[in-house]
Amino acid sequence: MKVAQQEIKATVTVNTSDLGNKKKDDDSDRDVPARRKVLREPLTQITEEARDQLVEASAVTRKAYNTYRREADPDEHYSAGDGAQSAAEKNKDELEMSPVITIMQPILRFLQLLCENHNRDLQNFLRCQNNKTNYNLVCETLQFLDCICGSTTGGLGLLGLYINEKNVALINQTLESLTEYCQGPCHENQNCIATHESNGIDIITALILNDINPLGKKRMDLVLELKNNASKLLLAIMESRHDSENAERILYNMRPKELVEVIKKAYLQGEVEFEDGENGEDLAASPRNVGHNIYILAHQLARHNKELQNMLKPGGQVEGDEALEFYAKHTAQIEIVRSDRTMEQIVFPVPSICEFLTKESKLRIYYTTERDEQGSKINDFFLRSEDLFNEMNWQKKLRAQPILYWCSRNMSFWSSISFNLAVLMNLLVAFFYPFKGIKGGTLEPHLSGLLWTAMLISLAIVIALPKPHGIRALIASTILRLIFSVGLQPTLFLLGAFNVCNKVIFLMSFVGNCGTFTRGYKAMIMDVEFLYHLLYLLICAMGLFVHEFFYSLLLFDLVYREETLLNVIKSVTRNGRSIILTAVLALILVYLFSIVGYLFFKDDFILEVDKLPNETLLPDQHTETGEKMTREFLYSDVCRIQNGENCSSVIPSAELISAEAEEEDKEHTCETLLMCIVTVLSHGLRSGGGVGDVLRKPSKEEPLFAARVIYDLLFFFMVIIIVLNLIFGVIIDTFADLRSEKQKKEEILKTTCFICGLERDKFDNKTVTFEEHIKEEHNMWHYLFFIVLVKVKDSTEYTGPESYVAEMIKVSLEYSF
Repeated sequence: MKVAQQEIKATVTVNTSDLGNKKKDDDSDRDVPARRKVLREPLTQITEEARDQLVEASAVTRKAYNTYRREADPDEHYSAGDGAQSAAEKNKDELEMSPVITIMQPILRFLQLLCENHNRDLQNFLRCQNNKTNYNLVCETLQFLDCICGSTTGGLGLLGLYINEKNVALINQTLESLTEYCQGPCHENQNCIATHESNGIDIITALILNDINPLGKKRMDLVLELKNNASKLLLAIMESRHDSENAERILYNMRPKELVEVIKKAYLQGEVEFEDGENGEDLAASPRNVGHNIYILAHQLARHNKELQNMLKPGGQVEGDEALEFYAKHTAQIEIVRSDRTMEQIVFPVPSICEFLTKESKLRIYYTTERDEQGSKINDFFLRSEDLFNEMNWQKKLRAQPILYWCSRNMSFWSSISFNLAVLMNLLVAFFYPFKGIKGGTLEPHLSGLLWTAMLISLAIVIALPKPHGIRALIASTILRLIFSVGLQPTLFLLGAFNVCNKVIFLMSFVGNCGTFTRGYKAMIMDVEFLYHLLYLLICAMGLFVHEFFYSLLLFDLVYREETLLNVIKSVTRNGRSIILTAVLALILVYLFSIVGYLFFKDDFILEVDKLPNETLLPDQHTETGEKMTREFLYSDVCRIQNGENCSSVIPSAELISAEAEEEDKEHTCETLLMCIVTVLSHGLRSGGGVGDVLRKPSKEEPLFAARVIYDLLFFFMVIIIVLNLIFGVIIDTFADLRSEKQKKEEILKTTCFICGLERDKFDNKTVTFEEHIKEEHNMWHYLFFIVLVKVKDSTEYTGPESYVAEMIKVSLEYSF
């Protein structure tokens, strides 16, 4: 490193001493900052033309001086690495670096890889080897950067004179190595760079603020990469620090206005490239990405500089404020807690893939994430991040399919059309079924003309001013016109066919939004929502091709669309086990009461019945012969032993007819135990007073009168009063709990921060309002974006906080599985 520094000074300082009218003095490097302050002001005012002239003059001066050295002492000049070239070759390629300097690039790359993945031991080892003679390679690297950028002249505005296509790769490697020394964070190395007596920090700052010309005119991509690495190094020097020393050192000679101008210039340059059709947005060193990194650097420095903080706020009137608005929109910040319980604020660029997160997914996650406890809701939100990331990837692919993307973008619109069509078709079926005799063309001429006029007027309104009410009027008039033109049944068929087509489009939209098929058939079958919409489509098809009554099932879609009705269903299903167990208890009691009834009150189970007329009789049974045979059979004095009649006495024919009529209206319903169970279950549970309301009313003279009273009362109290009310109570309490949970959830959504759990009243009379807190400081989506950033970013490019979070995510996933 020292030899390379000496070689750089020997070949470069001549040029700068000539420009600044100074004598070459290699031993005065320590006094550079003082000289730099004096020379910076006039040098920064040099125009582009003057700078080009200076470059040409420096080249001529260098050629003359090299020729002089070669003639004065050929051996010394050869040792410096130029003896092997002829004068013609030197003039041809004067910017070529000697091997003593070029060997530094693999050396610095090796030192960078030693510290890869934030290896704290080797980061410290590079600074101090704990030997008698310690070599601070961190400081030596910084001094090497100082030399190769020509800061020994004290003029940071002329960096372009020393940076060219030959050495820019070496400078970038130096910046990357210094960045890797600091990240993790390694506070000692950060302090070592920030407090070093060399000109290193100012060089790094100058690389960001100044135009690197003439290199910038030929190879802007190299200059952007240089600025990108320089901004990353300054961020690494301030990484995970709770003090302001390093930030103040960076701000010491930095003008906030210049930094903001660099940000705006990078944004505008990115706009020009975008309009020219260059796909530079995906490159790490594209103008906008470089501007974004510098914006994040400015954002971090603004915490320690109020002037810079005010300048970063877009006013909307100053030229270039769209750049600040753009970067502010695509920049997020979160807070992480380290292992030692210290909190750290992270500012990071939002990955471009996060733009593909749909509003529907955001609302679904926002309203359905568990919010009962602080730990559970964060864990639930974290577990959903993988599905959201997959959805972002799918949405990105979806943009390449315009038709599918258009369908999926209007998914809620297709859903509304399906529901409205279902309601309309059921109204037509309810009012006009059966459709016999209803035909088209029955409308009077003046009413028909009025209907045509209404349809045309509504069409004109929709074309001129497309509003929902105008569209509804057009649809209503068109349907009425169809009904009176082609008939009700064909109109219903057309509406059903349109509903099937619309539901197919909705399914395409649903698959387009969620990417159901991309997750495999197992995930598709397990997706309840997808199966629901598939069943909906099947019912639409059955209503179209089988029978119109199937359309009635489509009205249950209201339960799916309305959360209140969904809670009504949940009030039964949520505590389903309690309800089922209580119902089993009721069945056991019914079974016991049926056994008692069969044993002791079998004759009391006499129920009145209304028999249907026998329509299965053959026609010849209605002849006179048939009627005569029936009269003889019904009215003859026949002794029916099987009916329990007393055959010893003869009953008159009139009395027998009356008794037969009464017997036909009543039946014994407890001939078997199963019939007893059915009777008690059916009539007992449906009667307000229990099974006693439907049994025979006993006389007080009967011996089992008291037993019947006890039987009826026990059934009434145990089954009707206790068991049934238990079931009703469970349902009502569950519904009340669901309603209170919904109200509590809505209150939590409005008044509590999702991340930290602080309530709105904690921010009263504070500098930060609750709205600003949940939008900027603890935006729940920023945490998702940071997880996505960790997923899409190369692990070798992680900063210290990103490595820490990535490790925590890995541990959490292993623990979850």
